[in-house]
Amino acid sequence: MTQRRVALLLPLLLLLAAGAWWALARPAPTAPATAAAIAAPMGVGALGRIEPASRVRRLTHPGGMAVTRIESLLVQEGDRVAAGQLLATFADAAQKDATLAQAEAALAEAQANLTRVAAGGRNSEITAQQARIAALRADEENARREAGRQETLVPGGAGTRAGAERARFAADRASATRREAEAVLETLESPRAEDLAIAQARRASAEAALAKARADAALSRIAAPIAGTILRIYARPGDQLGADGLLDLADLDALDVVADVYETDVPRLRLGAQAEIIVPGTATRYVATLREIGWQVRRTTLAGTDPVAATDARTVEVRLTLAEDGRRALMRRVNMQVQVAIPPAQQ
Repeated sequence: MTQRRVALLLPLLLLLAAGAWWALARPAPTAPATAAAIAAPMGVGALGRIEPASRVRRLTHPGGMAVTRIESLLVQEGDRVAAGQLLATFADAAQKDATLAQAEAALAEAQANLTRVAAGGRNSEITAQQARIAALRADEENARREAGRQETLVPGGAGTRAGAERARFAADRASATRREAEAVLETLESPRAEDLAIAQARRASAEAALAKARADAALSRIAAPIAGTILRIYARPGDQLGADGLLDLADLDALDVVADVYETDVPRLRLGAQAEIIVPGTATRYVATLREIGWQVRRTTLAGTDPVAATDARTVEVRLTLAEDGRRALMRRVNMQVQVAIPPAQQ
């Protein structure tokens, strides 16, 4: 009887032991996610590229569509240049310089003529004309006296009517000559308004011609619009400028990282945020500061290596300023692709 009870109780004891072991060994149930965990701030990741803060300036012929042969190139790749420094000249520079010199001479001539007209006659000319007028007045006085004497002689028969008329005509001629000399003196002392206007118009025309000649001469040269470094040269002396222009110039004293951030991530950005710049293939990390957030949403311009990534995603361009150590390390890596990690804003 005892053996039979043991046989019946043994399976029950084994079942109870297995149940207790499963209850103790199973993991505790996971607590449901809280609202605070769901609302935790998230960082922003994006692809970017290295670009000078000044942007890369591509310099070409100032005349637009004109095709001109390069006469001389005064810089090499890697040279630092100052703003306004002459970089290259074109084959038509000598011809335009000659035209400029001719225009300068024409302006000098027009200015001298205006000065002469405005000043009137020289002192010696005025003095000589005054003396001539005095002599003509004396001649006129003598001619009028002679005409009066001839008139008194006619009634007594001592003179003739013809003689009296000749004397009167001589007096009138002397008077006209004196008035002409006085008009010349007035012109010498103060020029006529119409002569002055003509001289001023000729000077204005010469000034306009000089301004055009200077502008044409400037088109035969290329100067640096900013201080910076020559990054690349596309044409050499003797070459015709093509679609690539002459050279690329940029100021490498300040470097940016230009990143395309998905439009849905933009609300999580804040100006002044410190970001981490990751250069693929290296373990070094650089610091950058978010400086600008773009004004336009556009299709992304940077593509990664992920074959399933969205290639027509809509992004906003942002600019981050590289710290000095990053600028020194990457100043010769313009346009290199990097990764940008912007941490979440502190709550």
